[in-house]
Amino acid sequence: MKLKGGFVISEIAGKMVAVPTEDDVDLNMMITLNDTGAFLWEKLKEETSEDKLVEALLAEYDVDEATARRSVNTFIGKLKGNGLIDE
Repeated sequence: MKLKGGFVISEIAGKMVAVPTEDDVDLNMMITLNDTGAFLWEKLKEETSEDKLVEALLAEYDVDEATARRSVNTFIGKLKGNGLIDE
């Protein structure tokens, strides 16, 4: 799986936000990301899998595997729900 193009991450008012880059920008598509979301977003710029994302979270953050897997599944689910993932 991989993120679809058309977004860049910018810091706006101290928050990480994924902003659409197309000409006909729908500002409702701006996505606010927490630190974990921004980390996963960067990983999803390249082809990856849920297992690799879990491994990356475990290496980067002090969390157990169940928490990392739950975070990945929730984040991926939200991205899929908005049509932002190519599988």
